[in-house]
Amino acid sequence: MKKISSALISVFYKDGLEQIVNKLNDSGVKIYSTGGTQTFIEKLGIEVTPVEKITGFPSILGGRVKTLHPSVFGGILFRRQNETDISEISQFNIPPIDLVIVDLYPFAETVNNGCTEEEIIEKIDIGGVSLIRAAAKNFEDTVIISNKNQYQKLLETITENSCSTTLDYRRKLANEAFKNTSDYDKLINEYFTEIKTYELRYGENPHQKAFFKGNLDNFFIKYQGKELSYNNLLDIDSAVSLVLDFPKNEIVFAIIKHNNACGFSFGENTLEAYKKALSCDPLSAFGGILCSNGQIDEKAALEIDKLFFEVIIAPSYSQNSLKILQSKKNRIILELKNPFLPQNTMRTVLNGFLEQNRDNLILKEENLKIVTQKQPLKMQIEDLIFADILVKHTKSNAIVLFKNKQLLASGTGQTSRVDALKQAIHKAKHFGFELKDAVMASDAFFPFPDCVEIADNEGITAVLQPGGSINDQLSIDYCNKQNIAMVITGYRHFKH
Repeated sequence: MKKISSALISVFYKDGLEQIVNKLNDSGVKIYSTGGTQTFIEKLGIEVTPVEKITGFPSILGGRVKTLHPSVFGGILFRRQNETDISEISQFNIPPIDLVIVDLYPFAETVNNGCTEEEIIEKIDIGGVSLIRAAAKNFEDTVIISNKNQYQKLLETITENSCSTTLDYRRKLANEAFKNTSDYDKLINEYFTEIKTYELRYGENPHQKAFFKGNLDNFFIKYQGKELSYNNLLDIDSAVSLVLDFPKNEIVFAIIKHNNACGFSFGENTLEAYKKALSCDPLSAFGGILCSNGQIDEKAALEIDKLFFEVIIAPSYSQNSLKILQSKKNRIILELKNPFLPQNTMRTVLNGFLEQNRDNLILKEENLKIVTQKQPLKMQIEDLIFADILVKHTKSNAIVLFKNKQLLASGTGQTSRVDALKQAIHKAKHFGFELKDAVMASDAFFPFPDCVEIADNEGITAVLQPGGSINDQLSIDYCNKQNIAMVITGYRHFKH
């Protein structure tokens, strides 16, 4: 246990402080303070020493510099068992400080209140952060209270232990202090990088709270619609990520549902691309997210207006198309500005998080290794490359069936590749697609030749897979026997 004999108190929020100050005073603790906190303590009838008496220097620059002085920080950082420290503290007549109670200026509140930049900058705490970090660093000898939520526990501790604290308690407070200053610095960084915190209507489900940190204003122009939800943002991210992977000189249209493409197609114009994308799965398109890399013109808008959808995203809209789409006020209409996607992706796992590079791989023809006697046709090579992009953006296990620059169907999120393929075949047939001469892309290798056999039975004549199975040759042999073309990429596209 270590006894508290002196304390430096300088806080913005005074709530709950009175009982602590009274207890410290009753225990004979010498109290140092500054500004408003000093006045608060004096009004309680308690003796307090101004910090200026330690430093010999007044508060200057409008209060920007009060405690930034060796006589203050020396007293906080003083290692009580270090002979050199003991000698220097005595030489320079620096009073030891055993307890530091400091909080930070309300930076986030000032930003959220819509204050001027000058007012916001003045709420960037310098001395407070420095005092907290110094006391936390020296937790073996110094107690740091960096948040008003810690007041009650401190009061209980010093009351029960005659104004003494344990090393474990001080270490815990130090950890909390570094987190507080880290969070505070992050808020400041977010302000300067124009990152905002948006409180969403709810999370993945209505009983969950949710927030988004970023700057949607830099990404979109929002013409109308209700507030974006957690699920909207996930689907929008999936839609934009998918569409941006395709050539900008060709028009594509994607329809997203639960982060997967239920419709996708190229087209000579936006209307054609939309109609072909919708035909992939008009049932799933209901309530979906629509996204194109082409302008939404009046003809496209008239057709799109017939569908109930949540969000539409495009690089531009004609004036008439906006009038048509805005006929239903809850529709969210977004115009892409200069979309930039972070090059790393993150997600929480257990008590930490995972971070990885974004899967930016786009295959070129030279990346395809043809491993069968039959060569894929030129059009099939193009379809295979596009199918690989789609399967990359589809939840694993995933299979994509593609033909003539159009998605026929996909099998998504299945626990076996065979089930994913069967799901895709069922959907394609259900919506009237002919699978003869279609191509198939798989996000991972075929452990057995069963998938190529099923595909062959449906008339699929070209297959793309990453390869890497010890049984690759079995699938290749089957394709050779049945006159099917197979290409191996060497790149897997798991997505979980």
